[in-house]
Amino acid sequence: MKGLIHICCANCLIYPLKVLREEGWETTGFFYNPNIHPYQEYVRRKETIETYTRRAGLKMIYRDEYDLEEFLRSVVYREHERCRHCYLCRLEAAAKMARKGKFDAFTTTLLYSKHQNHSLIKEIGESLAKQFSVPFYYEDFRKWWQEGIHESKAMGLYRQQYCGCIYSEKERYCGKKK
Repeated sequence: MKGLIHICCANCLIYPLKVLREEGWETTGFFYNPNIHPYQEYVRRKETIETYTRRAGLKMIYRDEYDLEEFLRSVVYREHERCRHCYLCRLEAAAKMARKGKFDAFTTTLLYSKHQNHSLIKEIGESLAKQFSVPFYYEDFRKWWQEGIHESKAMGLYRQQYCGCIYSEKERYCGKKK
């Protein structure tokens, strides 16, 4: 199966890539993350992905657009819905790329993180699959969470401390509002 995997960061790619390859996927990575703030963080995550994917022998497609203003315009005054928008914009870009590239399915490394809303990711992915006529592959990659952390540390990969957006960075330092 020829599959496209949206990649949020290198650490979250390790085990999903391993699983997909074991399942026989001919996998291509797709990087598009306009939500990441600040710009230095965006660059560091992209560079870490470049380093890891070269090591892993993964073909990549980069939509290297740092469109922070569009992301912020989409979530301002709707901060409680920011994750929905964030998932939607990235998964929609992946679905469009999957259709354009004639991939058999698309998925995302967001499904690896214990910090993401899996039911919402799955709902959005399945909706986009219908809209763009490319199946969304859902697998709960969280069962390999600890192994992925151990492996990324052993490789010396940069490990970010927050999801990526300015709001999650604030939560890192100030905590979540009750």
